[in-house]
Amino acid sequence: MAPHAEIEVAGFTDTSSVVKVEVNDSAQTKISGMTPARPVFTIDDVLPHRQKSKPPPTIVAAFSDANMFKSKGCLEGKPKAKSFAHRLTAESKSRKPSSLKGAMKYFKQGTISLCGGLPSSEYFPFEELSAKIPTAPEFTEAQTATSGKSYSSGKHDATRDGKALLDLSIALNYGQSMGPGALIRFLTEHTEIVHSPPYSDWDICMTSGSTSALDVALRMFTERGQYVLTEEYTFSSAIETVVPLWAKMLGVKMDADGMLPDDLDNILSNWDEKARRAPKPFLVYTVPTGQNPTASTQSLQRRKQIYAVAEKHDLFILEDEPYYFLQMDPFVSGHTHAVSSPFEPVSVADFLSNLVPSYLSIDTSGRVLRLDSFSKIIAPGSRAGWVTGAPQVIERFMRHNEVSAQTPSGFSLIALYNLLEENWGHKGFLEWLMFIRAEYTRRRDIIVNACEEHLPSEVCSWVPPKAGMFHWIHVDLTRHPVYKAKGGKQIDVASLLEIEDSVFTSCAEQGVLIAKGSWFRAQKATDTELFFRTTFAAAPADKMREAIEKVGVAIRKEFEIDIEDEIVVKGSTNGHAK
Repeated sequence: MAPHAEIEVAGFTDTSSVVKVEVNDSAQTKISGMTPARPVFTIDDVLPHRQKSKPPPTIVAAFSDANMFKSKGCLEGKPKAKSFAHRLTAESKSRKPSSLKGAMKYFKQGTISLCGGLPSSEYFPFEELSAKIPTAPEFTEAQTATSGKSYSSGKHDATRDGKALLDLSIALNYGQSMGPGALIRFLTEHTEIVHSPPYSDWDICMTSGSTSALDVALRMFTERGQYVLTEEYTFSSAIETVVPLWAKMLGVKMDADGMLPDDLDNILSNWDEKARRAPKPFLVYTVPTGQNPTASTQSLQRRKQIYAVAEKHDLFILEDEPYYFLQMDPFVSGHTHAVSSPFEPVSVADFLSNLVPSYLSIDTSGRVLRLDSFSKIIAPGSRAGWVTGAPQVIERFMRHNEVSAQTPSGFSLIALYNLLEENWGHKGFLEWLMFIRAEYTRRRDIIVNACEEHLPSEVCSWVPPKAGMFHWIHVDLTRHPVYKAKGGKQIDVASLLEIEDSVFTSCAEQGVLIAKGSWFRAQKATDTELFFRTTFAAAPADKMREAIEKVGVAIRKEFEIDIEDEIVVKGSTNGHAK
C-alpha cells in the first residue's frame, strides 16, 4: 500500500502501515503527531512505530526476531534476562543449529540458490486462497454471513507484486522455525501492548500449538527422574507428556485462587533428595487463568507470591495461558449476562486494565516461558501459537523446533496473517477477544445456574469460574452410603474411583459425557476427594441445562438421594463452595 501524499497517511486499521524503510523524525511527527517513545506501548503507537522501522522481509525462509520490531521504550532502559543455561537438559544443550536453515541468512533477493531443497512455488497447486471473515465488531456467525469481508491471498502478493508481506509462495514453503516476519512483528507488538515484559531482550517463537510447545519445553528442562511441580489437579495432557520422559508430576495444594505459594515453598524448603530419590525440583508448570481442570484463577497477589518463591528457590516457570483472555465478569446467581447485538466493545485500555497481569509481565529475571495459543481464541485446528521468553531459552526452543514441527502449517500462517494483520489489526483482534470473553461469560452463567437448579446441594459444591471454559464440581464423599457403612472412616482410593466411575457411566448411559476428576490428578492414585469437570464451551444452552439435569440424576442415584426428601444445606443453598 503506498501513501497518497508524502505525509498524509491514513490506515484502515492500526496495522495498515506504509512500507517505508526510512522516515525522518520531523516528517513522522507530522504524520502521526508522535511524541518521543513512551514507557507504555499502546495500539496507538503501532502505526507510527512501523513507519519509522524496516518492514519484515518478504523472501522465502527469511530470519526474523522480536528485536527487529520492538519499540524504543522496550529496548532501552530495561535490564537483560538472566541466564538459565544451568537448568537446560543435556538434550537441549546438545542441539546444534540446522545447517540448511542457517545457510538462508546468506539468501537475499537475486541470490541463485542451489543449496536448500526448497521447491519452486511453480509446483504449488494453489494460485489463490480466499475466505470470509468477520468485520470488527460484527463478530457473530449471522453478521459474518451478511457483512463479513472476503479476502484473497495470491501466490506472489509479496514476492512479486508488493501487495502484502506474506503470500502463498512464502507461507507454503519451508520457513525458519521462529515463523514468518509478518506474524512475528504482529506478535511482538501484541506482547508489548498486553504484557510489556520488564526486561528488554525477550524473544518470540511461533509453535504448532501449546501441546507441541509444552512437549518441547519439557524436553528442554526435564531430565529422567526429576519432578515437575504443578497444581494438585492439572491438565491431563501435561501429565501424559511428562510420564514418557521418565519424570514425575508433584502436585502442589490449591485453593479457589489456584496453587498455594506456602505449600510450594514448604515442599522446596524441606526437600529430602535421599527420601525422594530425586534432586530438588526447579520446574513449575502452571495454568494461572481459568485453570484446566479446576477453573481457578490466580490473583495478581498470588502470582507475585509464587514468583517470589521462584526467585527464592531459582525456579523456572512454564506459564501455559490458553484461557488468559477469557477472564469474566463475576457470577451473579440467577442472572445470565447478555451479549449486546450489535456487540459493543469497551475501550482497549479498559479491557486490558481489567485482566489479571501475567507472569510474563512481572518477570524481572527471564525465568518465565509463556505459552500462548490460537486454539481457544481463534480455532484449535489452526495448530498455531507462540512462546515468549528469555533469548537463550527461545534460541534453544528454536533448535528443537527446527528438527520437529518446524513451523505451523503454511495454510494457518496465511490465514492468520490475513485475519490479524490485513483485516482486524490489534484493535480488531482485541475486540474479538472481548466478544468471545462475553460469550463465554454468558455460557458460564448458563451452566452454573443449571447446577444451582438441578444438582443436589446436599452433596455438590463449586466455585463459579472466573475465567476459561470449565466448571469444576466437588461431590462430598462423606454423604455416600459407603462412607456411612464404614462408620465415618475415609473412603479408600479404589472405592472412590468405583464411585466416580459409577457416576460417569450413569451419565454416559443418559447420553452425557463429563470428565472424571481423577484423570487430572497430578499424582495418580492419591485421590481423597471426588470431583467432576464439565465444560460450557460448545453445547447449546438448552442442551447444557439438559445435561446438568442428567448429571443430577446420576449423582442422586449413586448417593441414594430421593429428590423429594433432599436436604437443602444451610448457608449453601446454591451449591457454591464457601
